[in-house]
Formats: sequence, structure tokens, C-alpha cells
Amino acid sequence: MSDGKHVAAVAWWRRLQPNFADGTRNPEGDRAALAKLRRCATVTEAMQEPAAIALFRELGFTHPDDLPTAALVAAVLAGVREAAQPFPPFARAIGPAEMTAPETALVKPLRFRRLIEADTLDERLLVFRRAVAIAGGKVPLRSLTEALLDWSEERRRRWIFDYWNATERAPAA
Repeated sequence: MSDGKHVAAVAWWRRLQPNFADGTRNPEGDRAALAKLRRCATVTEAMQEPAAIALFRELGFTHPDDLPTAALVAAVLAGVREAAQPFPPFARAIGPAEMTAPETALVKPLRFRRLIEADTLDERLLVFRRAVAIAGGKVPLRSLTEALLDWSEERRRRWIFDYWNATERAPAA
């Protein structure tokens, strides 16, 4: 489902930011929209925000069943303060330095397990928001948005390998 849609989601996020990456003011920035999305406790609440509807359109979605996914992306990205380099991927960035040192992970293994096991949109909203907050709001946007748009079993398995820094041992996709 993410087939390039992450580009539109990142562009939407950048447009709403109050400042550009160089620190200058973004005249299109919308702090209020970001704040409203951050306060949404559920995906249903986020679906009612105009900024989430705008993202729905920018993602090229046309079916109403896609609105919850767009709202999830909007509500999680609203908590991102800064775009990190695309590598390492988000799961690798929050994982332990070594498989034998889980205590070094930004997101501890139990919390990561909850993230991987999150099935409903509201569960995903909660765990992804927490992961973004633990990462200090600085995350690789492509990796995050692709996961939010397509939280498939295959992606979950890839995230497990990335988190544990075992990607070189991962089976070919």
C-alpha cells in the first residue's frame, strides 16, 4: 500500500512544520493542526481533523475505508519534531547496539514487542507515538511512514531483524 505514498506523507508533514530544516519560519506551517492531531486519543478522533482529511487527499486515497489509515499516519507524524537521516531505518534506530545488550535499546524489548504485536489502529497509534516520543521526536520519516501505511506481517518480521541488528541474517524478501 505504501508504494510511494510515503513521499506524499513526508511532504504533508514538512508543509505543516512551523520552521524549515534551516530554522527559518515556514509561512505555511500549522502548529495548531499538529497540536490538535497530537491531542487525539483515538484514530476516530484524528479522522475528524481537517489536516488528516488533507493527508487522505494528498495520499491519493479515494475510498472512505482508507481514512483511518491516513488519520493514523497524521496523528503519529504530528509528534515527529525532526526528520532523521533515512538510515538506519526506524526499527534499527530504536534497537539495541548488539543483540546481547538489549539494555542499550532506546525502546526496550518488551515495549518493542508491544509495537510489533499492535494490530488495531488505536493500538498502533499508541505504540508508535510512544516510540516516536522515546526517540526524542527525531525519526527516519520514510521508514516510519511506510510502516504506518502498511503494517503487514512481512514488515513486522523485517522490523524484528532490523531492531536486533540482524538484518544481514534475515532471509531474502
